[in-house]
Formats: sequence, C-alpha cells, structure tokens
Amino acid sequence: MSGTQPFTKADMFRSYETSERTAASVPPSVNEKDATKTQPQQRRVFNEKETEDGRLEETTPERHTLPDGRMIISEGEAYDKLGFTFPTWKKWTILSVIFAVQCSMNFNSSVYANAVPLLSEQFHITEQTARVGQLVFLIAYAFGCELWAPWSEELGRRPILQASLLLVNIWQIPCALAPNFATIVIGRLLGGISSAGGSVTLGMVADMWTAEEQQFAVAFVVFSSVGGSVLGPIFGGFIQEYLSWHWNFWIQLMFGAVVQLMHFFLVPETCTIVLLDREAKRRREAGEKNIYGPSEVKEHRFSMRKILAIWLRPFEMFIREPIVLCLSLLSGFSDALIFSFLQSFGPVFQQWGFGTIASGLTFVCILVGYIIAYASFIPWIWMQRNQLRKDPNSLQPEARLFWLLFTVVLEPIGLFGFAWTSLGPPIPWIAPMIFASLIAIANYAIYMATIDYMVQAYGPYAASATGGNGFARDFLAGIAAMYSVPLYQNLGKHSLEWASTLLGFLGVIVAIPVYIFYWKGPAIRARCKFAKAARAIATGDVDVQDLY
Repeated sequence: MSGTQPFTKADMFRSYETSERTAASVPPSVNEKDATKTQPQQRRVFNEKETEDGRLEETTPERHTLPDGRMIISEGEAYDKLGFTFPTWKKWTILSVIFAVQCSMNFNSSVYANAVPLLSEQFHITEQTARVGQLVFLIAYAFGCELWAPWSEELGRRPILQASLLLVNIWQIPCALAPNFATIVIGRLLGGISSAGGSVTLGMVADMWTAEEQQFAVAFVVFSSVGGSVLGPIFGGFIQEYLSWHWNFWIQLMFGAVVQLMHFFLVPETCTIVLLDREAKRRREAGEKNIYGPSEVKEHRFSMRKILAIWLRPFEMFIREPIVLCLSLLSGFSDALIFSFLQSFGPVFQQWGFGTIASGLTFVCILVGYIIAYASFIPWIWMQRNQLRKDPNSLQPEARLFWLLFTVVLEPIGLFGFAWTSLGPPIPWIAPMIFASLIAIANYAIYMATIDYMVQAYGPYAASATGGNGFARDFLAGIAAMYSVPLYQNLGKHSLEWASTLLGFLGVIVAIPVYIFYWKGPAIRARCKFAKAARAIATGDVDVQDLY
C-alpha cells in the first residue's frame, strides 16, 4: 500500500512504519538516526526493562543530573501528582468550567454587534465607525492569545487565566461608563489584548490528556469556542431591544465575573512543569536534598531573547509551515463567515419581516449546526481511540482529517445555497437557515479537525501551531466586522446573493488544501522544519530543549 495514499474507509487505519518505508525518497528528520523508526504515540514517562521470564515491566526513569549535582525530578517520579492522573470526574469538572470561560470570551467578541446601532445614535457616528470597536477587540484578541500562552507554561494556567479574566472584566467598566466613543475603542482594545483564549484552554487539555486520548476533550473545548460566538447575537437581540447600550457591557461584565469565580473555586493548577516544580519543593521541605523542578534549574528563564523566541514562534510557523498556513487560513475564513453573518443576517431576514429579536434568534440555526457537527465527530473519535489503544502506532496524523474530507464541502455548498435562498418571499425563511446550518457544521468540523491534526503532527510545538490557527480565526473575524456590510450592500441589484456567492467561491479555494494534506501529508511534513523537529523528538533522536 502506498504511503502517499491515505485512508479509504477500508484502510483508514495504517501504521507509521509502513508509511515511513514507502516515503524513503523524502529527506530524513532533524538529527534522525533511523528514517524507518516507528513513531511512538503515547506519553512515555516510564522506562521498560526485561524481567527474567522475558516480560517487560515499567520502571521509574532515572533523574537527570546537572553538572553541579542538582537532580531534576522526572514526570515518572511524580506522575500521580500530574493532571494526567486526575479522576475523570475532576477532569470534566475542570473542562466544564473552561467551557464557560471560553464561552464568555467569545460572547464578548460577538455581542458587541448589537450595540452598534445604539452607539451610532448615542455618539452621532456612522454604524461603520461604531464597528471599529468590534474590529479592535478581535484583532487584539488574536494577539492576546499568543501573548498570554507562553506565560501559562512558565507561571501556570491558573494564575494566568485569573489575571486574564480579571483584566477583561475591569476593561468592561470604562466601556459601560464611556463619555465618548474613543473610550469604548480603547476599552475594547485593552479587553481584547487581555483575553487569554484558546491557547491557554487547549493547553489545559494537553495537561490532562495525552495526544492520543484528548480528542473528546478537544471537541468539547472547540464547541465552547464556536458556541460562545453564537450566544452573542442570540441574547444580543434582547439586549438591543429592551436595554440601553450601557447594558451590553454590563452584561459582559456579569458573565465574566461569574466564570471568574467558578474558575477560582473549581479549577486547580494543571500545568505539568508547574506541578513538577511544586512536588520538587515539597520533597526538599520534607528532607530530600538536591532535587529540583524543571523550571527551577532553567537559566535566564525570563530573558527577553527567550520570551521573544516563544512569542514569535506561532507567527514563524504561520508563515513558514505550509500545513499551519493553509489550514489556519481555511479555519480563519470559516470563522470570519460567522462574523459576516452578524452583519448580513439582519438585512437578509428583514425581507421576511424579522425584527431585532427575531433576527438574533435566527442564529439558533448556527447553534443547531454546531451541535450536529459535534455529535458527528463522536463515532470517529471512538473508532480512532479504540484503534490507538490496540496499536499506538497504527494511525498517521492525517487520519484526523478523514471526517473533514466529507464536511468541508458543506461550507461552499451552504454559502451557495444561502446566497440564492436570500431572495426573500415567496422562498420560505427556513431555507437560508438550513444552508446556514450547513456552514456551521463545516465551521465546527474545520476548527476541530485542523486543531486535532496539528496537535498530532507538531507534538511539542502543537501550542504554537494551534496558536497560529487561533490567530487567523480571530484576526480574519475582526476584518470581517468591517467588510461585511459594504460587501452585502454594494454588489448591485442582488447584492445579498452575490456577496454570499463570492464567499462560496473563496470557500472552494481554501478547502482544497485539506485534500492535499490528507493525501500528501507525510511527504509535506517531512519537508517542514517544525514537523521534522517534532518527529525527531518523538522518536528520541533529539531532546526538545535542543531545538529551542
């Protein structure tokens, strides 16, 4: 079987070993000792030794000793203290709170659209000018996620999320009390840059599940991210209709305060490095000398050079890694469509006489699409999970794109269908909603599958790879806040229809890389700097620290 022909339904499950033998023409990985070495798929914190009767048993790995005699505690020694060993109920309690946190942050990004007409009237500005508040929030959010993520690896997830939530809540106050529109723009900018977002929440998933076991958790967090954006317009219609613009921000503050309290009381620290540092300190206090955590022995831990290198890595990967670039652009384009709908649903459904509240409730069809998409991934996740438990080396990362092959096409189909059912009566109003649901199914599937694929393909660099994905989603969504209304108003007699048609053609173009990466993924990864480095680390040919 050819290594460049991924999974038909019959042969979706295939081994790394086969693909590596058949891809012999591609360059070897960084410092690779054996190009045909099988790539391990499980988190290895224990060593194996052979007993007298030939069985393999796990043993705690030896500590790494520094030249000055200090010993670094290993994950195997403190494994029972790490997030991987939390009971299932505790993991999902933490994840449920993170679900609410993610919903809150994305609610903040979308509910603002319902304040635009009110702000325009209050401050005597055009509605297009009022949308600048949404633009700056989303673009700042894109950068904020990348700025917060490295600190969560050094200082811990819990204090970083608490700081982020506190700052986001604080910046709601000047917005709610703003005497002029400039104050709102500054408050929104600061609120966006203060939002830690998915880079930290997905990091918490990696703290508690291995890459092979985390698909259900990733699917849940992805659902919270896309679902939070839909809650904004659904509730925003009621806020716009019955309350003043000030309450748009007060309600964001109340939602944020509730989730911050939930996080404070229910979510412990999960970051592996931080927990290892704590355990090493506890053991020293108990009398065990000369044992230290990984962060305690780092030199120049907060040097500007290292901080800049970590901050810039997601952007470097976004530019230089074709997998990250193309899939992030697809994901960003898909998310931008939802924010385009924040502006286009109103004029489309006004043709059927929908008012402010009814137009907001039309976003329920997007939520229904997300629920269907989330449910559709469950059987595939079970299938892949069971296969990996039988043989950890039996799946290539490209297997994570399999279901996307069938769902990504729903995006252009939905756009074309939405376009030409937006003509108004006598076409029933349910018709464009059905096609909008198809777009929502594709949007969820794109985000879920691309994140899942990058986690598998990039290993220790997964946070930076998925950071590029999140950056593209937020950045392009911010741009969409400004171009959507002119796009849907200025394309002639059938402007509403041609705008969605144009987006449909773009949807076809950005979907093409999914099929390329599915079929040619192993060969492409073999030529990518960070993907090669991740593979070398996974096979034990080079230590992760050697590549920083």
